[in-house]
Amino acid sequence: MLKDEYKHKGLRKKLVKELIEKGLTSSEVISAMEKVPRHFFLESAFLEQAYSDIAFPIGDGQTISQPFTVGFQSQLLMIKRGDKVLEIGTGSGYQSSILCEMGAKLFSIERIKTLHKNAKAILDFMGYKAELFLGDGSLGLKVFAPFQKIIVTAGAPLAPEPLLEQLDNGGIMVIPIGNEKEQVMVRYKKDLSGNVTREEHGIFKFVPLLGEKGWKTTSVR
Repeated sequence: MLKDEYKHKGLRKKLVKELIEKGLTSSEVISAMEKVPRHFFLESAFLEQAYSDIAFPIGDGQTISQPFTVGFQSQLLMIKRGDKVLEIGTGSGYQSSILCEMGAKLFSIERIKTLHKNAKAILDFMGYKAELFLGDGSLGLKVFAPFQKIIVTAGAPLAPEPLLEQLDNGGIMVIPIGNEKEQVMVRYKKDLSGNVTREEHGIFKFVPLLGEKGWKTTSVR
């Protein structure tokens, strides 16, 4: 049984204070990160790592992102309650939980079946009502488009065209773009006429986005 005790909450407060010192400013993101138990998404032996500002392996060559990265991407998205959000790369489900806690109506895609199932179980346990899908995230979810916000949690060589097409007018997409070792965090904004502008927000390191519109074609597994 997953438990969130005083010890965990204390460690979480300490972590959030560190993230604020590193530049996290959104009160909505900070509040969500204070509430969501990151240790739920790691094995119980790694409690201390859960509240350190580091990325951590979660199996199948994937990682749970560094908390600052999760907070920073969430901040760039400028989530409003009720926003329809597409997340590419459910992974552990931690970023998904932060978005749900912020009031997003979340649709999330994961290509690895074990991660998809584990994330679904944890999100259900936490009471978040997200729509989770198994598939190629680089293609998005055209049947549910458009989305007010899109977040990609894997590094892409370019912004996948299907995702830009599925972004609603007035929407924001946040995606790391670069090579397979390091990427620039890019925020795309689509105005009400459908014109897209691009902003760069620093260097980060993510696992590669695999798929038809990612680094290489790969089967869902």
